[in-house]
Amino acid sequence: MPKRGKKYQDAMKALEKNKLYEVEEAVKVLKELPTANFDETVELHAKLGVDSRHADQQVRGAVVLPHGTGKTKRVLVFAKGEKATEAEKAGADYVGAEDMVEKIQKENWFDFDVVVATPDMMGVVGRLGRVLGPKGLMPNPKSGTVTFEIDKAVEEIKAGKVEYRLDKTNILHVPVGKKSFEEEKLQENLKALLDAVAKAKPAASKGQYFKSVTLTSTMGPGIKINPAKVM
Repeated sequence: MPKRGKKYQDAMKALEKNKLYEVEEAVKVLKELPTANFDETVELHAKLGVDSRHADQQVRGAVVLPHGTGKTKRVLVFAKGEKATEAEKAGADYVGAEDMVEKIQKENWFDFDVVVATPDMMGVVGRLGRVLGPKGLMPNPKSGTVTFEIDKAVEEIKAGKVEYRLDKTNILHVPVGKKSFEEEKLQENLKALLDAVAKAKPAASKGQYFKSVTLTSTMGPGIKINPAKVM
């Protein structure tokens, strides 16, 4: 186990051992912890009481955080004609079709954070499944990235839309802002995300839905939030 730095050790001392914090309290404590020499990303990690191996227990979706994530996402849109024009007007960073597939395949080009496609372009995008899939970049209707409402999709992503999806251990890892954000803004972002995840609870999920909820910054320790208080 690598030795943690002094700032991390000091941060650990500031946390009450085994304490489960309320959302507002967790944000307050996070803001008070020693800060790294860069603006850390604040993330939520939530373990859910579901089994993602079953199709009826998948938890996946997207939510627009009221105050964004503090990072502007680069958007690649697969569209043609009128829809391509819409994408450009809405602020997409890159717009194309087969030419973009070729660029990714031949140049190993990945200067984008989100991929959006019109439904009629999914046959073309499908050729990139093996490279986009493992990176979590494949467009998906559940997250609103396969749509004919291209302008709306691009605008929402630029405004701070985040996707959430379970990993293999049934945990969500989602950015909710930057450590420099005001307390209130981080709280509102966090609550918007938790509300969205709560509403996405599958009918097949039995027992406790939020098993554990942790708030953390890039270099900081995890602050445990009381899972019973987030629904």
